[in-house]
Amino acid sequence: MSTMAELLAVLKLERLDDNRYLGCNLKQEGQRVFGGQIIAQALTAAQQTVEMCRHVHSLHGYFLRPGDTEVPVIYEVDRIRDGRRFSSRRVVAIQHGKAIFSLESSFQVDETGLEHQIPMPRDIPPPETLATQQDLIDQFAGRGPVGVKRYWERERPAEMRPVMLKHYTSREKLEPLQNIWFRAKGPLPPSRAIRAAVLAYLSDVTLLDTATFAHGRAGFDPDMQLTSLDHAMWFHREDPLDEWLLFSHDSPSTQSARGLTRGAIYSRKGTLIASIAQEGLIQVKRDA
Repeated sequence: MSTMAELLAVLKLERLDDNRYLGCNLKQEGQRVFGGQIIAQALTAAQQTVEMCRHVHSLHGYFLRPGDTEVPVIYEVDRIRDGRRFSSRRVVAIQHGKAIFSLESSFQVDETGLEHQIPMPRDIPPPETLATQQDLIDQFAGRGPVGVKRYWERERPAEMRPVMLKHYTSREKLEPLQNIWFRAKGPLPPSRAIRAAVLAYLSDVTLLDTATFAHGRAGFDPDMQLTSLDHAMWFHREDPLDEWLLFSHDSPSTQSARGLTRGAIYSRKGTLIASIAQEGLIQVKRDA
C-alpha cells in the first residue's frame, strides 16, 4: 500500500456513536504519533457531524500530550453550534483516558463576496529543476548529519522538493525563510472534505524547523528538541491537490524556548489555498 493510500485509510474513522469516532495510527518511526495525523483525524471526526454543504474554513488545535503509536485514538465531538451559514465543532482526541489534542473548527456554506490575496513569492525555481528525494538521499549519504539522511529516507504521502538546502549541512545563521514544493503521491478522491484533511496533515510536515534557521541550527541536530504546541489553519480556496503546491514559510520570532512559524500554501498557478501558523517548543538539550 502506498503512503498516500495508508493516509487515506487512517482517515476512515470508525463510528462509535453519533459523536464519538475511533482512529488508527499510521506506521511510523518512534513512539509519538505524528501531529499532522491527529489534526487530520480530528478534522475528519468534526466533518462527520456537519452537513455536506458546509466546508471547513478554519481550525485551531492544541497538542496536550504525546500520542501513543500503539493505541488507537478516540475522537469526541461537541456540536457547539449550527447556525444559518456556519457550524462550530470542538473535538477532543483521547488515549489512555486522557486528552492528547483539542481542536476547534468552523464550517461555512460557500458564499461570494469581496476577494483578494497576496501574490506567491517571486523568483521561486520550478520543482522540475530541484533535487528529487532520491537525489537528496544520494547527496547526503556519507556526509552531513545522520538525521538529515534519515529524514529524506522516510516515505511520506507527498513528494517534497526544497528550494534551499544550506540549512541541512551548515551552521550558518540564515534568514528564517523556507520554500518547499510538494505534491501528493497518488490520486485523491473527489471529496472536498477528504482533500481538506489531507492538506491539514501535510501542513504539519515542515513548519517548525524554519524557526531554527536564524540561530544556525536545525531540527535534525541531536541536541535540539522541537515539539509542536499548537496549530492553526485557514482554508481559503478549494484545490484538487493534483499538482505541485508551494509551501512558503517564515518565522517572525523565537523566544522563551518557543518559536512561531507561519506558512502559506499556493497552487502552481499562484492561487493562495491556505494559511497556517504554528508555535512550538524549541529547546537545546543540555545533556546531549
